[in-house]
Amino acid sequence: MSDATPEKSPETTPENTRAIEDTIVTDFSTRMSYGSYLALDELLQLQRPISEPEHHDELLFIIQHQTSELWMKLLLHEARSARQCLIDDDLGGTLKRIARIKHIQEALIQQWSVLATLTPTEYAEFRGFLANSSGFQSHQYRAIEFILGNKHAGMLSVFESDPEAHAVLTGLLHEPSLYDEFLRFLARQGVAIPASVLERDVTKAHVFTPELVPVFVEIYEGAHGPDESNWRVYEACEELVDLEDNFQLWRFRHLRTVRRTIGFKRGTGGSAGVDFLQRALDLTFFPELYAVRTEIGQA
Repeated sequence: MSDATPEKSPETTPENTRAIEDTIVTDFSTRMSYGSYLALDELLQLQRPISEPEHHDELLFIIQHQTSELWMKLLLHEARSARQCLIDDDLGGTLKRIARIKHIQEALIQQWSVLATLTPTEYAEFRGFLANSSGFQSHQYRAIEFILGNKHAGMLSVFESDPEAHAVLTGLLHEPSLYDEFLRFLARQGVAIPASVLERDVTKAHVFTPELVPVFVEIYEGAHGPDESNWRVYEACEELVDLEDNFQLWRFRHLRTVRRTIGFKRGTGGSAGVDFLQRALDLTFFPELYAVRTEIGQA
């Protein structure tokens, strides 16, 4: 019989678990953690239902809208950068930003399916506690519309009680939109953009300009030529179309979710509700990029 000390058995891992590696950091007394970096203590305290007694589904309603606002914050960040890239004649940078915006839009669109699980009866049980608060008052949503070209100075009155939001929208109202800067970029590349378009009042919504249609016909029909720059401009046009299609789908999903949940009641913010949202579907950012499709291939 040996007098040698027996070897210590290796620590076994319970079934259906994985071993914790020795290199994993566990002491955060002097280190930054995931929670501290993301300020989770603060973030997770910002969902504050006000219904009395607290309704189970109000948390869903709050999280849906808070996460939408976070995605819209990122969308605005990318849209501002895309616009600056155009100012800097960096079309590739713009295309990269728009590609990311499109993925953000997909996340926003898919969120409506979660809110649509809220039944009319459930929502009616806490809707009254919202008083006059409404998504109509989202300054970030309005900022997205402004930077894409749907300017409306009258909307600023909604934000007079919020100086910071009012200042953001006032700034965007007086700045060229993403589409304005795209047209200016094309002009600098030698494309014959009408002077009236380049000199237009940017505080107004862009409206359909027939003189731009033949310009885009030439771009589309020349996209498959030997000049690679023609393809890049054509690609940018199609990316803008994707962006508008996604935005219209977001509007439509919003409309259908509202109709499914409250029918044709007036909105909490005083709008006509579904009818008001329906009219938004008639608004367009880049009308000439749709009109060009009718002209292409015409004899």
